Formats: sequence, C-alpha cells, structure tokens
Amino acid sequence: MKSRYKLVSGLVLGLLISTSSCTDQLELDPTSVITNASFWKTEDDAKGGLNGMYVKLRNEALLNLYIYGEGRSEVMQKSLAGTLDYDRFYLNTLNQAGAGPDWIGLYSAVNAANLILKYVPTITFNSESTKNSTLAQAYAMRAYLYFVMVRTWGDLPLRTTPTEGFDPETTFLERSPAADIYKLIKEDIEKALQLFPDNAFTNGRSMWSKPSVNALKADVYLWTGKRANGGQADFTTALAACDEVAKADVSLLADYASLFKYANKGSKEILMSVGFRYLEVGDNYFNNIYMAVGALPANAEAASKAIVGVSGGNNVWEPSALVRNQFSTDDQRRAGTFHEVYTTGANGARNYFISVQTKGQGTVEGGVRFFVDDIILYRYADVLLMKAEAKNALGQDPSTEMNLVRQRAYGAKFDAYKFVNGTKEANDAAILKERLLELMLEGKRWWDLVRFGKAFDIVPSLQAQKGKDHLLLFPISSNVLSLEPKIKQNPGY
Repeated sequence: MKSRYKLVSGLVLGLLISTSSCTDQLELDPTSVITNASFWKTEDDAKGGLNGMYVKLRNEALLNLYIYGEGRSEVMQKSLAGTLDYDRFYLNTLNQAGAGPDWIGLYSAVNAANLILKYVPTITFNSESTKNSTLAQAYAMRAYLYFVMVRTWGDLPLRTTPTEGFDPETTFLERSPAADIYKLIKEDIEKALQLFPDNAFTNGRSMWSKPSVNALKADVYLWTGKRANGGQADFTTALAACDEVAKADVSLLADYASLFKYANKGSKEILMSVGFRYLEVGDNYFNNIYMAVGALPANAEAASKAIVGVSGGNNVWEPSALVRNQFSTDDQRRAGTFHEVYTTGANGARNYFISVQTKGQGTVEGGVRFFVDDIILYRYADVLLMKAEAKNALGQDPSTEMNLVRQRAYGAKFDAYKFVNGTKEANDAAILKERLLELMLEGKRWWDLVRFGKAFDIVPSLQAQKGKDHLLLFPISSNVLSLEPKIKQNPGY
C-alpha cells in the first residue's frame, strides 16, 4: 500500500507543480489558459505563488540539499543494501556523467521567487505588512537558493527576473562570477530584513522570517569572511547577525532528541525548517539511512528492536564508524543522532550489524513508517556555534556559546567536558568538531569542512588528493550542459 500511495501521489504532485527545463528547447507557446498575466491579480494569487515557491524548496529538501551539504563529507559509509550510487559522493568520484543532482530544480525555485518579486508589488493587499512579508520571503528564498548553488558549483547564471517566454537570449545565460552572486545574496538578505515587519515566526516555523534570515546572514558572512576574502568586516557582520537572532523567541530545548520528533515540529529552537507531513509528500532523505522491512535480524539485541521499532526505508548508506566513534557515550547527541544495532552470537558475543539514524524516524501510520520529519535549515544551536566561530575569528573568547551547547549535550556530566578558551587554531578545531557532533545528518558537514579549509585533511577519500581544489566544487552535469549551451564545465572535470 505504501508504494502504491507514493506512486500515485508522486504523479499527481508532478502534474501539478513540475516545470520542465526541456521546454526551453521548444519554441512553442504554452497552451494553458492560466498565464502569468492573468494569474497575478489578487492577494490569493500571491499566496498561491508563495506556497508554490515553498513546494519547490521541499522538492530539493527531499534529498538534494543533504547531498550538497553533507553527502561528500566523512559522515557516511556504505550500508547493507548496496549503494544506490551514493558512494560517488563520500568517495568523491563525481564526474560529468555522474555529477549528482543538478541545479535545474533549484533554479525552478529561484524562478518562483522571481515571479513573486515581479508581480506582487502590483497587487493590492488587505494588509501592507502581509505584502511586505511576502516580498521578504521571496528575497530570502532567492538568497538562500543562490547561496546553496554558489557553494556547490561556484560561478552561476545570474537570473533576477522570471523566465516567462522562450527567447534564447533571455533564457540561456553564461555564468556570472561568484563575487556577483555573493553581492546579490547579500543585497537580497538586506531587502528581506527591511521588509519583515517584526521578529515573528509563522506556525511551524517552516517559512522564512526575520530571525531565520539573520541566521542565513551569519552563515553567508562567515563563508565570505573565510572563502571570499571578506575578513574581519564580514566576521563582525556575522557576529551582529547572530546577536539579532537571539532577540527573537528562540531557545535551546532541554532534551536534544526531542528536537527531531515528528510530534514536536516548530519548537523554539527551530528558526527555519522545510515542512513535511504524512499524506502530503513522500519520504525524505532519512528514508535511506534507516532499515528496510525485514532487515532487522531475529538475534538483534532487545534494545535495538525497541529503538528501531517498525522497520522502514532502506539501508543504502549509514553513519560512518569514523564519525560514530567521535561521540562520547556521555553525550546525549549520540543516541539522538544514530543507533548502533548489535546482534548476539551463539557464544553470547556482541556483533556489530548496522547503524541507523534517529533524527528522522518520522511517524508510523497503519504499521508503516513514513519519513516525513521536517528538514531543519537553521536552528538556534547552529547560530550559537556560528557565533562562537565569528568570535574566534575576531580574536574573542567563544567559551560562552560553546558551553551553552555542551551543557545541553552532557547534562550532569558537563563539568568534564567544559570548553576552555585556547589558541585561535585550537578553538577553530574544537568548534568544527562541535558542529559535527551537534549538526550531523542535517546537511551541514561538507560546507563546514570547506569553509574551515579542512576537507582535504578530514575526508578519507580526499586525503591523497590535496591540491586538487577543483574537487571542492561539484561538476556541472551532462544534463545541464545539454540544456544550457552557454554553460561550460567547471575546471578539472
């Protein structure tokens, strides 16, 4: 029943929201009676356009955002059920033919934001603040999407107006320098912050808000501070953005594991998430870091049977031993992130079987597990660690923020793990590791490694390839190269 539901719902969803880049190749006028000129007339139209923009983001959050942000790091390894070609990410064997997900879906979401920015200013709203919030969310979305893409591929086609026709001169663009992309991202962030009326969140915290845009701002300026020669000025801006986030209704939850429960969406720790719901959309990427039905052996330990509960998904890749072994057993984030399944042998020996993630166990309905937890883009602990990073880059003591995160992680045993300020290099190493322990499986690790300049030191498959800096970017896929004739492959691929 589950597979049938997924097939039907996937077809319906695809018919409703898909936009094919292949049509860019056909000089044909659309036959639909609904056009942009006739649609963007009312506040309800604007709401529909806004919801469509978030649906496109959710399409990318199903799997692609995780691949871009974490798949190539040291976090994952092969599991029981083959690889599904995911090994090319953590083994870093990408090439033009096997480039991973491409940017077409991301640009579709950018186009949705561009449509809002073009047409919403012409629409009369009952409330000016609602109109401003709608525009702010579109600016925020465009900034976020370009930030994902510029870190993934570098130079990009810069599209700031919607693609509404089939004119090759406006449809097919060459790549603009990454510096121009960062300039647009920062401009969009400032426009969004100016337009949001206050620090309020929407119900569920699954739409852009002023606090979440400030989290994005901190992320962007830390990146450009370290990767684009922004230096002290950018670190100062990142620190100020973190301070702005703290003015909102945010706090750390006392219980780390509760953050990720299906029944606890939109908690005070969440700044921005991508919303998933049972019967609304298919499984997200946590599906393939769990355990297929029937895969749990009969001689698995009782504790594992209780924790895994109803099997589901597929064990295509799993948390790597390299990373699992960095978690202390005193750290509640260990159990809140993964569980190691052991079996009991005939002689009573414990034998390692598999590791499953515990951050995205979803919900069980009718005896079937559905992986529909929200995908968190930003949360308060992330901001605290970004603040620690910014302070350290500025020569300030990051102890306060580091210890707020560690106090939650270690509870009564915190004193044994208390962070003590050291050299800038030692602090950076500690902050990078803390981000691993705190944010593992949330799509952050690869970008953290690149930002800190540690990818070639830490990722096993890259350690023998130092100097091949082109590997820090993804290749452009054959699909994109065939559809967009002005796009050239990234050097080195």
